[in-house]
Amino acid sequence: MLSVPAYWAEAKLELMQRDRIMNKLIPQFGDLHLRGHPDPFTTLARSIVGQQVSPKAADLAWGKLLALCPKLAPSQVIKVGAVQLAGCGLSKRKTEYILDLADHFKAKRVHADLWSQMEDEAVIAELVQIRGITRWTAEMFLIFNLLRPNVLPLDDPGLIQGISQNYFSGEPVSRSDAREVAANWEPWRTVATWYLWRSLDPASAAN
Repeated sequence: MLSVPAYWAEAKLELMQRDRIMNKLIPQFGDLHLRGHPDPFTTLARSIVGQQVSPKAADLAWGKLLALCPKLAPSQVIKVGAVQLAGCGLSKRKTEYILDLADHFKAKRVHADLWSQMEDEAVIAELVQIRGITRWTAEMFLIFNLLRPNVLPLDDPGLIQGISQNYFSGEPVSRSDAREVAANWEPWRTVATWYLWRSLDPASAAN
């Protein structure tokens, strides 16, 4: 079951009170909200599959991977092996990344059971030790799996574009500009980021 962040309603109210753009933007999406993805391994594997390809290509490869590994357990992925994984449409590098991710989980070289108790930066530091996991990927994991309320993914093009369009009339935005705007959102930067994503792509507002 996809989970709803417990802080969402409070965050919406506070953002609307202190930020005039959020005050206009948030009501446009009614009761829609971020929906969490509960399984850590699946969340990270899906992010690797989706790197640097179109959403359509990612969905196709992901569907083939799920058909090959219905439970998508780390041990199942390792057992299937590189050749069959590549047959799902994954590049050689992504195949290696998925296998390395599975190996980390199976060998318990990551502390998935402790992540909910760890600080954001500590989780990021552990995740980026896995091949194919960048800081951006780790931040998406904090948002969509751990439902952390105050993540600001400055490497995310959608966030930067959303700030540009909503706060700077479409003018280019630097990372320092983005940080300055986002300072007003704390401690709810995840929530503000989600609404800026939705402002660019209203059709995906249920995700």
